[in-house]
Amino acid sequence: MPAVFLKDRSLLFVSGAEAQSFLQNLITTDIAALGADEARPGALLTPQGKILFDFMIWRDGDGYTIETDAGQRDGLLKRLTMYKLRAAVTLAPSTEEGVTVSWGEDAEGAQGSQGARGARDGRFAKAGVTLRRRAGRHGDGAEALYDALRISHGIVTSGSDFALQDAFPHDVLMDFNGGLSFRKGCYVGQEVVSRMQHRGTARRRVVTVSAATDLPGTGTEITAAGKPVGTLGSVDGGNGLAIVRIDRAGAAMAAGTPLLAGDTPVSLVLPAWSGLVFPASADEASA
Repeated sequence: MPAVFLKDRSLLFVSGAEAQSFLQNLITTDIAALGADEARPGALLTPQGKILFDFMIWRDGDGYTIETDAGQRDGLLKRLTMYKLRAAVTLAPSTEEGVTVSWGEDAEGAQGSQGARGARDGRFAKAGVTLRRRAGRHGDGAEALYDALRISHGIVTSGSDFALQDAFPHDVLMDFNGGLSFRKGCYVGQEVVSRMQHRGTARRRVVTVSAATDLPGTGTEITAAGKPVGTLGSVDGGNGLAIVRIDRAGAAMAAGTPLLAGDTPVSLVLPAWSGLVFPASADEASA
């Protein structure tokens, strides 16, 4: 079983009598529907509906653990504290740094309490992979193994694949991976993302990228006939991730126009677990 320690992840604990309602009214995730053994993605949005902070969240006893990038933790804690007001909620950073992710047969058959075996990552579950997340260091596998796994399944991370305050939840497939609720009621930015959902206006989507040779570096523009389609994110040799305009990419593919990452010919595929397809024309994209 690969077990990889992610040193650049940090944790926050949210507890107290009003912890569930506090989070339910702030973040994109439906906390009330969160399973006891499940980790779901989530985000705190700007009022304009863009991702201000992204994270994973799971139940931890009577409270919740939030796992985020180490560079985001203090800012997220400060923002949550700003919203706390008189709520019966305690917010505290963990003294334990880093998170271990494990997958494979042993992860699927793991026994013991959630704390001992970790919470099952709902994003990977959508792709048919059992991957568990656990606070602290419990393995020494190369981090490149985890990156290769998430790239192959179309699972993005902020910083490498998209910039905070620049992406909507739909852009990173949160409407399909369990991180975005349209039924639980109001939260910060909810009106904007709900409008995108009901009007079907989401055009930027995560794709997996492949090439016959090694891909160029993160940040390389993907083009069709010299026009921008998207930007390359995480790269693993000839495989990578990108967020692209699927209407533009679909039209190019339907017309037989080559797609290039820099000067490298590439192929784009939407993650199968999303159920999305490339529109073949502008008319189809707006249907």
